[in-house]
Amino acid sequence: MDFKGHFALQNGQRCHPLTVLDDHSRFNLALDPHGDQTGATVQSSLTRTFRLYGLPGQILCDNGAPWGCGDPTCPYTALTVWLLRLGVRVIHGRPYHPQTQGKDERFHRTLQEELIRQHTWRDLAHYQSAFPSFRNCYNCERPHDALKGATPVSVYTPSARSLPSALPPIEYASGLTVRTLRSGGFFTFAGQTWYVGRAFAGLPLGLRPSAQSEGQWEVYFSHHKLGIINLSHPTEPKHKLRNIYTSSPLTLT
Repeated sequence: MDFKGHFALQNGQRCHPLTVLDDHSRFNLALDPHGDQTGATVQSSLTRTFRLYGLPGQILCDNGAPWGCGDPTCPYTALTVWLLRLGVRVIHGRPYHPQTQGKDERFHRTLQEELIRQHTWRDLAHYQSAFPSFRNCYNCERPHDALKGATPVSVYTPSARSLPSALPPIEYASGLTVRTLRSGGFFTFAGQTWYVGRAFAGLPLGLRPSAQSEGQWEVYFSHHKLGIINLSHPTEPKHKLRNIYTSSPLTLT
């Protein structure tokens, strides 16, 4: 998933095309012209896409907003928390390495050469009218060298996991200790205060002792392990908030 570089329209707006590509088949699941790059805009596009094609196991994206966060004390955003609640893992490419998302970058080049530069665009509605025919040609008619001449639609298989009508409840097994994050994005446990991030504010986390080391507790959000806290060797005075993350979300090189 990525935004293609935005550009000006005749009416003074800027177009921000959001693209979502299937990693295996190169099938283009979403090609939406937007006037901004906010989390709400992306969530709206992904909701439509998930209704059509089902939920993916994971989404690869870069480190920019709204799915990336430059704050090392909380590498999650409201958008990625929404995806985690749907059971979609979020992974990121290495910073300043766009080649990690090379398939989507190649799609952007095709979009630029075969559609965008061929016209003078009035407004977002003008783009919206032109994108479906481009998608149909790209997915259903154009042979791809990487697919040995096949079309993406002939290789693509929709997900068997459908988008639920509402976000599933956040539930934990009886053996886990549950803490709800306060508005600042932190919780207190065993006399120590830990910072998780504002993106999780008001939501419950599950904690369980780690089998690896005494004094360590694993911290979960739904089914996703966020990090580890160490009660035996706190790294800062107790009155300070501490970051729980042993690492940022999975990054591909």
